[in-house]
Amino acid sequence: MSDFVKVAARSEISPGSMKAFDVNGRGVALFNIGGNFCAIDDTCPHRGGPLSQGSLEENVVTCPWHGWRYDVTTGACLNNPSVSQKRYPVQVKGEDLYVSA
Repeated sequence: MSDFVKVAARSEISPGSMKAFDVNGRGVALFNIGGNFCAIDDTCPHRGGPLSQGSLEENVVTCPWHGWRYDVTTGACLNNPSVSQKRYPVQVKGEDLYVSA
């Protein structure tokens, strides 16, 4: 993995929301789950949908294209247990968010 890259201020991603970032050439979706931040690959492996444009309910994001669902805290696919999303480490430093991808 690469070094951590500053992607946003904490205030930019309110609890229950998400946002996409390019981190070292990778599309990463960053989620705020009750004040805890987690990041997974933004591209759904089913058909390439942008997960950051889907809907988020608690810790599950639903792909806007075909409804595949992922636990954003683990990367596990709830539709197909043999599929998972790559997770990326997140660091909170003061008011800033950093992701390593």
